[in-house]
Amino acid sequence: MNTATYAELAASSDHVVAVTIAFVGGLIVACALIWAVRVGMRVMDTDTHHPSPEEQPHVPDGGPVREMREMREPDDVPVVTRDGQRLMPHELHHASTRTGKDQKPRRWSPGSSGSFGGGGLGRT
Repeated sequence: MNTATYAELAASSDHVVAVTIAFVGGLIVACALIWAVRVGMRVMDTDTHHPSPEEQPHVPDGGPVREMREMREPDDVPVVTRDGQRLMPHELHHASTRTGKDQKPRRWSPGSSGSFGGGGLGRT
């Protein structure tokens, strides 16, 4: 194909009609999407219940809740011998740990390696 053929195809009315139809179709689709978004936003504004200031959460009367730190230790199930009483379900605790006797937090010891495979000498 040469330049004259391209010029003739570009000037033909069939291509102009096809391009115009495609442009108008795209414009219709874009307008439909814009309309759908606006209708959706309007529906969301009317349907959504926005809480009033009275329905918002408030700070408790005693002030904000603070974090409590404590050292825990395991609360093991007692071992029962063959001739002893069996442990009943109501005698079990709801938690597997209890407040420890020593509330002083453990600190890093200078002679320890700090972690498994940390490269230190460990306790020597």
